[in-house]
Amino acid sequence: MIVASPPANPLPANPLSHHFLMMAYNNAWANYRLLKACTQLSPQEFVAPRTSFFPTIRATLGHILTVDWFYMDALERELRGQAPNLECRSFFENREPFDTAAEMQREQALTDNRMIAYCKQQNDSGLNRLVSIESPGRKTRCDTRTRLLAHIFQHQIHHRGQVHAMLSGTSVAPPQLDDFFCSNDAEHRADDFAELGWTEADVWNPPA
Repeated sequence: MIVASPPANPLPANPLSHHFLMMAYNNAWANYRLLKACTQLSPQEFVAPRTSFFPTIRATLGHILTVDWFYMDALERELRGQAPNLECRSFFENREPFDTAAEMQREQALTDNRMIAYCKQQNDSGLNRLVSIESPGRKTRCDTRTRLLAHIFQHQIHHRGQVHAMLSGTSVAPPQLDDFFCSNDAEHRADDFAELGWTEADVWNPPA
């Protein structure tokens, strides 16, 4: 049996922040693959009532996107040294902001790229910096960058799993979502990476 050699990548200088960058790439890749499948649904399947935390595939994808908007706004403001957004609840005024999966795919990709750009700017020494989220009449939320990033990625995984399960009741096969991390799976993600404009080196080589 021939065993593939592991990739000869150097150890990252900032292992935790590098892990978050890998999670940001994984997040973008998984959303791309899942939403690509959703664009193959008929309009009726996209909005059909289903048994899940949210009532439809469109509603679940809308929740993922609006929550990402909410947290990315807070993270980016803190990174720029700006005050918290007092109108941050406005991101939830329309919980289904787009009618089609193609529109959702486009906007989710833009947000995922913001997350990748954010994580590229991190180093381990800055991950304990506090991020505040404030809105009138509500208790101020304050957590570290580490905790907020971990929460965002867990939130995505949680709700992507729900969409994945809901696809099982449609004409579209749920996509494989665990071909990202292992080097031996590179061939299974090659087409996606090419469509996303990435290479294996872009994703896996740690920043200098």
